[in-house]
Amino acid sequence: MREGPMCGVPRCVWDLPAMLGEGPVWSEAEQAVYFVDIVGKAIHRYRPESGERTSWPAPDRPGFLVPLADGTFLCGLRDGLHRFSPATGRFGLDLPVEPDQPGNRINDGHVDRFGRLWFGTMHDAETDPTGSLYSVRQDRGALSIRREDTGYVVSNGPALSPDGRTLYHNHSPARTVYAFDVSPEGTLSNRRVFATLQDGYPDGVAVDSAGFLWIGVWDGGRIERLAPDGTRVEPIPMPARNVTKVAFGGADYRTVFVTTARKGLSARQLVDQPLSGSLFAFGTSIAGQKQATFTLDAPFAL
Repeated sequence: MREGPMCGVPRCVWDLPAMLGEGPVWSEAEQAVYFVDIVGKAIHRYRPESGERTSWPAPDRPGFLVPLADGTFLCGLRDGLHRFSPATGRFGLDLPVEPDQPGNRINDGHVDRFGRLWFGTMHDAETDPTGSLYSVRQDRGALSIRREDTGYVVSNGPALSPDGRTLYHNHSPARTVYAFDVSPEGTLSNRRVFATLQDGYPDGVAVDSAGFLWIGVWDGGRIERLAPDGTRVEPIPMPARNVTKVAFGGADYRTVFVTTARKGLSARQLVDQPLSGSLFAFGTSIAGQKQATFTLDAPFAL
């Protein structure tokens, strides 16, 4: 096990508690972290400087949200990609996804530094391999979607390396982290097993500026860290069994925000881990990658 970035002690910054907290993403424009509660059908925002906390109801289960250049967000709900405005709380459908798969829902998503959106779908009952990995681009003011990979029961954690040449994506029930080669045009190839986890399941992934993977471990009570060559780095223990994803934020991107979940925990486990479902934060010595925005020219009526 090799030495990795130095980290502070995780502290709870918002005891919601979320049933399935997921998808933290930093808004540089607002200096705030946004995240979702999938089961609770809610969008949440936390401003670290003031401690302000704001929540909005979502019309269906939100899997992820990513910032758009105009200050709104693109949010993956069960039926497709919706625009979301924090100013009004309104949602508007931009692109239906998998209308032929009523048992699926959208799960995790990520915008890379080239402005491309990557997201996955999953079988909502978590039994059938009907989920896929997708990429999304803008094409003449509209969204263009492409299926990149298939066969997932629960897909999670698309994230790119700092040089943009490697995409990481998880098949959570198989405890497997895949890596893909990414061409300059954004085409994927050479899927391979990058790592497998023990004692828990890989959930969301973020990659820092040095190329280290930070993996939320469901049913593992920790953040697993892997070097770019796959070598395991000392994990970060968390006071919650179900750790879902991290995001880097703050003015210097050296604050790590962590979402967790209460879903699946017994009454005894909830007594032992009362902060399950909370949002946590701690400092790190290596900055994360700057949060990119997705550009969509089509106007959104606020």
